[in-house]
Amino acid sequence: ELQINGASYESQIATDPKAPSCQDPLQAIAVGTRPPLLTLAAICSFLAQMIRTAFAGRRSGLFLCPSCPEVMGLRYTILISVLNEQGNILPLLEELQAVAPYPGDYEVLFVDDGSTDGTPDELLQAKAKYPFVRVVRHGTRAGKSRAIRTGCHAAKTDWIMMVDGDMQNDPRDIAPMLAAVERDAEVKVVCGIRRRRDDTLAKKITSRLGNGIRRALLRDGCPDTGCGFKLVHRAAMLELPQFDAVHRFIPTVATYSGWKMANVPINDRKRHAGRSKYTNIGRAFVGFFDLLGMLWMLRRNTMPGTVREV
Repeated sequence: ELQINGASYESQIATDPKAPSCQDPLQAIAVGTRPPLLTLAAICSFLAQMIRTAFAGRRSGLFLCPSCPEVMGLRYTILISVLNEQGNILPLLEELQAVAPYPGDYEVLFVDDGSTDGTPDELLQAKAKYPFVRVVRHGTRAGKSRAIRTGCHAAKTDWIMMVDGDMQNDPRDIAPMLAAVERDAEVKVVCGIRRRRDDTLAKKITSRLGNGIRRALLRDGCPDTGCGFKLVHRAAMLELPQFDAVHRFIPTVATYSGWKMANVPINDRKRHAGRSKYTNIGRAFVGFFDLLGMLWMLRRNTMPGTVREV
């Protein structure tokens, strides 16, 4: 019979209303008493179940640990947000493989923002064919900025290489973007600057006009902030305020937040398949109000400069 301070465990429970019940072993430990051996076995079983659950979660990607085999060796995540990009998924991966063959030091993470065409099927084919491909899907369309944020939360690396899903970005330009970070460890944002727009005349004019107005008002030091080809540190990306189209103002937030930024010239190509999700008038109309909102946010936000503990 188990004795506690000269009395049996059962008799102490009967006489002391504060004594823990043998049905609550964790409470017994908390108050410093000794539960029966059977209860200790139950505790061990409970802890073993927690460990098994943790390992199962790690294998499913719920827990990301820098020292885990699934993460070690990865340098960056190629994040591709897509919406109705049927016909572009597999050719893009084939082109990427030609530039950076597997196994490599990267993962490719697709975020499907609620596609309604054959994109989900192509993503499943890509995941089955390429072991480095991961796919996350929104239940409903939430916009490119939200898709990028979803990808940043799901990424297994500290560096996020954002690539458009329409194949207008050239995978060969990834290496120069990474080199900019290797040259200067303080750089947190690398912006791709398109040398020559391979687009219609109307889109070129509206793009240059929009970039000119943004540069004049925001003074963010990026001549092509609308280019989606960017390399951003994950921590910096997750500090961005969340609203639709915030991805177009990454250089602005970087400048006003004190993050060091670099610009790298890149190639621009025609869309491979499908059609653009934006019209020139629609892009200009929405962009105008986004610009006003960003100006308001910057006026209401004061940066503290250098922060140090004294």
